[in-house]
Amino acid sequence: MTELHEGSAETDDLSAQPWRDIPREEARWMRPHLPDLVETMVEGVLRNVPEYGRPDDPVYTEVIRDAVAQGMGHFVQMIADPDTPWREVHQLFFDIGYGEAVEGRSLEHLQNALRVASRTAWRYLSREADRLKKPRELAIALTEVNFAYLDLLASAAAQGYARAREKAAGEREQRRARLLGLLLSAPPAPHDVIVEQAGLAGWPLPERIAMIVLEPRPGTGGEGPAGLPPFLLSGVDRGRPCLVMPDPDRPGGPDRLTATIAGWTGAIGPSVPLEQAGVSLHWAHRTLDLMAAGRLGGAENPAGSPDRPSGRHKRGGAAAGRLVRADRHLPELLLQEGWTLAEATARRRLAPLTELGPHRGGRLAMTMLECLKHGFNATDAAEALCVHPQTVRYRLAQLHDLFDYDIEDPALRLELMLLLPVWLRDAADGEQ
Repeated sequence: MTELHEGSAETDDLSAQPWRDIPREEARWMRPHLPDLVETMVEGVLRNVPEYGRPDDPVYTEVIRDAVAQGMGHFVQMIADPDTPWREVHQLFFDIGYGEAVEGRSLEHLQNALRVASRTAWRYLSREADRLKKPRELAIALTEVNFAYLDLLASAAAQGYARAREKAAGEREQRRARLLGLLLSAPPAPHDVIVEQAGLAGWPLPERIAMIVLEPRPGTGGEGPAGLPPFLLSGVDRGRPCLVMPDPDRPGGPDRLTATIAGWTGAIGPSVPLEQAGVSLHWAHRTLDLMAAGRLGGAENPAGSPDRPSGRHKRGGAAAGRLVRADRHLPELLLQEGWTLAEATARRRLAPLTELGPHRGGRLAMTMLECLKHGFNATDAAEALCVHPQTVRYRLAQLHDLFDYDIEDPALRLELMLLLPVWLRDAADGEQ
């Protein structure tokens, strides 16, 4: 023990392998105490860590006893032979940490158990060293060995815990991706299959959903926003990030995404039953297509605040940081699906306006559209057009003379309200 004391006095640095500083023969008096020491340590863990106390499960207690026995046996063997390999003990506590994660327990419980066991072992061995009248320096050295050994076991357990969490996260993402594929499959997957996969993915099934499609950002490979909340399923469709938002009709709706997709440009499909996810996805894509082409009427709005005017609309491309709802742009979407038919019909039905030219014809077309919107109330239409009501009445008289059908016929109102924007857009493009 003289060598131990002198070696410790030479430096204040902590040894990386303090068990090498203890004479090997000290392991001899420790070994006979291992059975009693193990029992004392197990009792301490079961008493002080409630999460491990399972009096009705003797198998579980025996597993704890085996782990403590192997750990303490290795501890003493390290003193007897500092070159004793670590592989088996490291794997044992790696597996224990892995199991903690699999069972859904916090790593804190295991760390508490290791601290309790380590403290119990130190007290037991210190008392025995005093009884044998061992030098004080040995007790100090054993304390350092005890702490170092505890750190190594805790590190092995933490590695196992982290590995299990990584694996679980990977499997969960795979299951969520599989669930998204089932939701978007055509024809829709059987409901019981979706229910089963949602359970495996840990995603509570809602009654209704809305699909969100985002404009991809350069250099991202189609990946969407980072740090998505777990209630959102995410994936890629047609090269665009897509999200499944559950319960879009509940209070708050898409406003829940304000922080999540701030700065992203995208479109929200209509709210649909679970089995119609593909329908919502289709209209979200079509809405984003129209945004990119600059063919959505009105201003777009900040992401997370759907369809609140901001004045940042940009013709010929989707405005940055905008999230719009498909169901608030129904006329444009319906016309886009049958645009060629609408153009051909507009040319025929509104031919008299074309003959007047884009300037005069456009002025009358705008007047006709506002009159249709306001039930042919000249005062309201004039307010919308920023002209005098008498001007509206004069133009209406011209319109009645131009057409060989009654432009105020209720049966024609919807058709004309759809065709006039088409004609106006074509006339404006031609004039430009």
